[in-house]
Amino acid sequence: MNFWRVPLDAHEVDVPRGEVHILEERCKGCGYCIEFCPKHVLGVSKKFNAKGYHPPQVVKPEECVNCHYCEVICPEFAIFSVPVEEEEQDARGGDLSA
Repeated sequence: MNFWRVPLDAHEVDVPRGEVHILEERCKGCGYCIEFCPKHVLGVSKKFNAKGYHPPQVVKPEECVNCHYCEVICPEFAIFSVPVEEEEQDARGGDLSA
C-alpha cells in the first residue's frame, strides 16, 4: 500500500512476516482464503487434490504478514501460517526494510 506520507515512527515498526502452509488434501476449493487475504498472497492452483478441487497456492510469499486470517476463514482448517524469524528471512534473501 502506498501512502502520501510516511508516519514519523515508521522506522520503529517491525512488520511481522509469515509463511503459509496449505494442507491440499483437506481443501474443498471454496476460495475464501484467496478472496479475503489482505495482502493477496494466495492464488488458484491449476492442479487438483484427491477430492477434485483446486487448492490455493502461494503466489507472493514475501507479502505474508502472518495475520492468520486465512486460518480463521477456512471452513476446512486446510491452511495455516507460521511466523518467519529475521534470520530465516536473511537466508532466503527477504527484504527486511519493507
